[in-house]
Amino acid sequence: MLLYLLWLFTSVAICYGTLNSSRKKQIKLMTIFMIALGLFVGLSDMLGGYDRYIYADLFDSMVDERLMGVNPWNSYAFDFYGSEFGYGSYCALLSYVTANRYIFILMTTILIYVLLIVSMRQYVSNAPFAVILFLGLWFFFTFTYLRQVIGCTICWLSVRYIIERKPLPFFVLWFIAFSFHNSVIIFLPMYFLPIKKFSPQRILIVMGVSLLIGLTPIPQSLFSTYAELDVGRAGVQTYENVKGFRVAYLLEAAFFLYIILSNYKKIPENSKNIVLLNIALIFCAILLIFIRSENGGRVAWVFMIGILCIVSDLCISNRNINQYGILLICVVFFLYLRIYNAWQVANQLYPYKTFLTKGHRSPDLIWENYEYDDRYDENKFYRPAFLLFK
Repeated sequence: MLLYLLWLFTSVAICYGTLNSSRKKQIKLMTIFMIALGLFVGLSDMLGGYDRYIYADLFDSMVDERLMGVNPWNSYAFDFYGSEFGYGSYCALLSYVTANRYIFILMTTILIYVLLIVSMRQYVSNAPFAVILFLGLWFFFTFTYLRQVIGCTICWLSVRYIIERKPLPFFVLWFIAFSFHNSVIIFLPMYFLPIKKFSPQRILIVMGVSLLIGLTPIPQSLFSTYAELDVGRAGVQTYENVKGFRVAYLLEAAFFLYIILSNYKKIPENSKNIVLLNIALIFCAILLIFIRSENGGRVAWVFMIGILCIVSDLCISNRNINQYGILLICVVFFLYLRIYNAWQVANQLYPYKTFLTKGHRSPDLIWENYEYDDRYDENKFYRPAFLLFK
């Protein structure tokens, strides 16, 4: 656990150390820190859970078929992804570069973090706090939910074209993101939402209605459709609805709404901030709508960029961390530990191990259940790292 806490404590230390630094320096440090995080995640040896194994297995099978003379776009793996042909095409292209699942995962993770850095450099004003928020909200999920995470990070590139009112590049980027993970379809209406700062009263009404909808059976049918779209997780038991509701979703939405609405007048009324503000508010609304779903909050991920930008900006006053910033650090610490502890039931994160060493971790329940090729245990590179377009 101390290894993971070190990342969080380092980000907080950087935040305190750069309060009075220029944005250029903050962005530079953020970039370095995020690259280091990406390498930490990408070099790990199948940490995070089931999803890494299913994506790796499908990639390996695609490479095997290609080396036998099958067009990768006609392979079983490509057909498996169905409407998410963008991700399938991405895997097909990489099948010409590497036959090794570890290099595939490393390259994919690096791409995800590069896209993250690009978006954060464009939209974030308070880079250090945005990184702290990222660690609490999304860091652990980048270990395993590769397809959805890459879909979201591609979609975030389209936000600038909502701000600039340029429909063609927005729809092109959105469609590419949709082809990686169909849940991104929920982001499409953002282009048509007025660039308008709605009144707090109207926002509270919308949130109340969202909560009421979340308590009805309506989201269950919507979530079932989403689960069918999510081919990588369809049929997995942990991806089902639960009885009752997720208190964590309610608290998370309430917390972010409290920070936003308490500082509502301080949010600049320019196109960039208003668009990001509305994205952040929709993130909260979706958490409330899917409050009875075990994993329904994942639908909200594509709107998380608004939270990273708007909430982080409200944590600084006159180059000092205000009470909201201190509160945010405490809440992020709680969220970070909550996810870590939940995942450690199956030893999904610790002990940490890279794929640069032989063997596997012990105990590793995910490995015991889902490892499909024991030869990787003896030699991580028995399948060539680079095919050189063989």
